[in-house]
Amino acid sequence: MQLRRPLWTMSLLGWLALTWAQGYEDDTEDIMPSYVDNYYNEISEGEIREVNPSTAPPTAPKSECKSIELTKWDKLFTMLENSQMKENMLLQYSDDIMKVELQALRTEMLQFAARYNSGSGCAGPQLELRLQQALEQLRESAGQQRAQQEAVLQQLLAASRSQTGRLAKLESTCLGGKASGGVENGGGGANDSKGFLTRHLMQETASPAAAATTGVMSASTDSNGAGQLQQALDRLTAEVRGLREQMERQLLATAQSGLPAGCDSAVFIPMHSPETYAQLEQRNVQMSALTVCLWARPTQVLNKTVLLSYGGAWNPVDVQLVLSGRGALFTVGGEAHLVEAAGVVGERRWTHLCGTWSSEQGLASLWVDGRQVASAPGVAEGNTIPGSGVLQLGKEGSRQRRGTRPLDSEAVAVAHATFTGKITGVNVWDRTLSQEEISQQAKRNGSSCGNLGNVVAWGVTKMALRGEAKLVY
Repeated sequence: MQLRRPLWTMSLLGWLALTWAQGYEDDTEDIMPSYVDNYYNEISEGEIREVNPSTAPPTAPKSECKSIELTKWDKLFTMLENSQMKENMLLQYSDDIMKVELQALRTEMLQFAARYNSGSGCAGPQLELRLQQALEQLRESAGQQRAQQEAVLQQLLAASRSQTGRLAKLESTCLGGKASGGVENGGGGANDSKGFLTRHLMQETASPAAAATTGVMSASTDSNGAGQLQQALDRLTAEVRGLREQMERQLLATAQSGLPAGCDSAVFIPMHSPETYAQLEQRNVQMSALTVCLWARPTQVLNKTVLLSYGGAWNPVDVQLVLSGRGALFTVGGEAHLVEAAGVVGERRWTHLCGTWSSEQGLASLWVDGRQVASAPGVAEGNTIPGSGVLQLGKEGSRQRRGTRPLDSEAVAVAHATFTGKITGVNVWDRTLSQEEISQQAKRNGSSCGNLGNVVAWGVTKMALRGEAKLVY
């Protein structure tokens, strides 16, 4: 029984292997060609020739040449070898492609490095110069900020010393009266000699129990005096707050009423009147590009308030800087070509305005306090501004013809378009200034009233005052 069991197991395994091999053969017959055909080294009967027995060479005995029959396992191994060969060929091909691509990339990197090294001789000094300039600017800004912070701290320290002196004086006055009353009442002045502020600090730093005890004792002995002292402190605090607000208002009013950017004079127009304005004589040059800058402090801003107007017989309002409520407008070639920005101007404060224009692309821009607030293309593109016009401050050019009398409605419109307030730092160039140049012009703490224009220069160009207009210093 023990011998039959291993034999039976082996026969079962053999039958399973045979069955699997037959199934695999059925699956691989369509894939692998059959190599089990018998090949015989024999001549077919149709190819037999008759030969002379006497001349025919002796022939060797006939023997069969049979091909080796391939088993299913041989076919399987052959297929595996073929697939492995194909895989190796593909891997070799991919390696060759990667080598070629890497070599091309290396060549390109070497060429790029060579070009960069050849061009770095010029770019290096410029880059170092820019870095040094940036570092110097950072140092200057840091120094200015540090100085401002120190000045503010000094002001705060001075204010705190002054307030501390006032509080000490007030406390000594109150405690002096309390001490005299305490001595007359039987020696209570020794306990009252300690100031209210000192007791308050002791209550904050002492333990809770000691603070409670001290508070009870102070409340029982000095309740009336503490209330009076608190009222006095409240009054003093309100007074100091009022003085501070008043000083801030005075400083703001002084800064706004004074002339900005180091300008030493300004045109003051006190009323709305077409007869009150200032006229500047400019150079007689034709302009295909233009920059107009000025400082203005309007007393009252209407729907249309003309700051600057330039024109002639061809067009009395060829170039204009106009205020409209809280907005500003810059026109070139008439009101149909304008650049507008809203909410940039206020009454009774200095505002710096600049308008730039180029005929080449018709690009016009409006700048307020050194920053660009509006820009528009196609403004009087290809036009040229003649140099034989009239430049007026506070009033637009007259639209009437010579020898005719203006209508009442036209006079009213001109009167409503006039300016009231102060204007200074008026400069005109026959080119467009850069952003850095306009920022320099708009610095309020400048010392030279900005760079002077080459067409109109403030303080150099001759100016005529009309009506009630006058110069203030």
